[in-house]
Amino acid sequence: MSFISTIRAASAALLLCATAAVAETPVLRAAVLEYGTVNWELDSIKHNGFDAANGFELEVQGVAGGPAAQVAFQGGEADVIVSDWLWVARQRAEGKDYIFIPYSKAVGAMMVSSDNPATSLADMKGKKIGIAGGPLDKSWLILQAYADKVHGMDLAAETEQVFGAPPLIFKTALQGELDGAINFWHFLAKMEAGGMKPLITVDTAARELGLDPETPLLGYVMRGEMLRDNPELVQGLAAASRATKDLLATSDAEWDRLRPRMKANNDAQFEALKAGFRAGIPADAPVDEEAAGRMLALMAELGGEKLIGSATTLPEGVFVQPGS
Repeated sequence: MSFISTIRAASAALLLCATAAVAETPVLRAAVLEYGTVNWELDSIKHNGFDAANGFELEVQGVAGGPAAQVAFQGGEADVIVSDWLWVARQRAEGKDYIFIPYSKAVGAMMVSSDNPATSLADMKGKKIGIAGGPLDKSWLILQAYADKVHGMDLAAETEQVFGAPPLIFKTALQGELDGAINFWHFLAKMEAGGMKPLITVDTAARELGLDPETPLLGYVMRGEMLRDNPELVQGLAAASRATKDLLATSDAEWDRLRPRMKANNDAQFEALKAGFRAGIPADAPVDEEAAGRMLALMAELGGEKLIGSATTLPEGVFVQPGS
């Protein structure tokens, strides 16, 4: 065999090996809200190669909303979605083997205009409150329980509620058409950057109710069979997420790279979104399942079966704990 032929044969062998290696790398398909904040983390995972470093290839599929992601996941068209662990607990109680990897502990607040004289929820009596997420929004339920305990106030009965999509609540609140607003954390960050202020945070209300605000509400949802059959994939996603969070917690340069994806209209919004994401990074520690159980019990009391189905107590195996 000539020298050239030898080189060609070696190159072909190397290409074959490389192709085989790529083919053997498992793909995790994540179906997430097309413009959701989780895309910032997923973008960073891909850009920095944290997926490849942890033994998988991340493939992101944009969907129109949470229900569409759940349909894709339940239909086998996605391996990973983002949801809250209360939904996972409900699914497990109904016999579906889903598991939860913590992603964020970011929670909301009741926002009011900067010149609003209110100092507590008691001052919202008779006022109009805008709420994103509907009557079973977790932040709204927790604030109702807090108002009852601290002020002896039926917040739902003693205020007027306007339910709407997050962008609508954001817009009408900034225009002064609402006396108060509860929205998802990234809209709240933009509202604060636009001159509004928190009347009370869900974090404060949760502490008063004996809940632990460190319990991460949102996370990556996967199937339990993957944890049993391919635990390295589940732990790989958890490790890639943690590596990305460590980067985003410290690197302003990475945030500058992500800025075009963040839809920040000005520097104030950009800084508020960055600070809000960082504040929502959960501790790199096992989830306190006793504390999660207390939250589930409260949600069962306040939201009933419409919210958590038959999951009145925390089912075993909801949370993927380190080393599990």
